Amino acid sequence: QVQLVESGGGLVQPGGSLRLSCVVSGSIFSINAMDWYRQAPGKQRELVAVITKGGTSNYADSVKGRFTISRDNAKNTVYLQMNSLKPEDTAVYYCHADGKLDGLNTFRSWGQGTQVTVSS
Repeated sequence: QVQLVESGGGLVQPGGSLRLSCVVSGSIFSINAMDWYRQAPGKQRELVAVITKGGTSNYADSVKGRFTISRDNAKNTVYLQMNSLKPEDTAVYYCHADGKLDGLNTFRSWGQGTQVTVSS
């Protein structure tokens, strides 16, 4: 069974920074894309950033220039460095990954979420 565990959320003042981490564990053959989503109260879950196995990344327009996604393939870990945080970044942040369990079977899994609150 594949598990994703996020960490690094918390309370930060506007303009501050946080770094989220997500470790993927289990019997995994390979991981393809790794993503960060977020869901604010009363809103739909939205894609924040995605990074491919080769390191190509894309971002939502709302976070471009402020957030950076990266990954350590040796550690099956994805990071989200969040700078210049704004109150509208407040949300539960979820890690998501897809890949292969073996030569035939694939997986798509979510983490449990970590709360990020930006407030003075």
